[in-house]
Amino acid sequence: MQPEISKETIRGHTTTIVLNILSQGDSYGYAIAKTVKTLSHGAYELNEATLYTVFRRLIKNGDITSYWGNETQGGRRKYYQITTQGQQTLAQSLTEWQFAKQVIDDLILGRIDADDSND
Repeated sequence: MQPEISKETIRGHTTTIVLNILSQGDSYGYAIAKTVKTLSHGAYELNEATLYTVFRRLIKNGDITSYWGNETQGGRRKYYQITTQGQQTLAQSLTEWQFAKQVIDDLILGRIDADDSND
């Protein structure tokens, strides 16, 4: 049985997840949700309500913009595009994630040396 990832574990990272996907090309809500499921190998799904909350926050912060696509493949879709500021936000978030991941690994996996315990 495959372990499950808690939504709480990912909650603080949804913005970075969406920015990562949009840094690779413009996309729309359903496709982004599908990409999240694919990238997580089916272990995580971003629900529509959460996704659109993230879009609103990113637009408000100037990290993404949106535009309407054409109707060549059915109904019109709203596409999202990362901005230069969004690329900077993504880079900062990735740096913070690498640091946090290292600290968490140290805290969860680290062993206390007998010599270091008296510091």
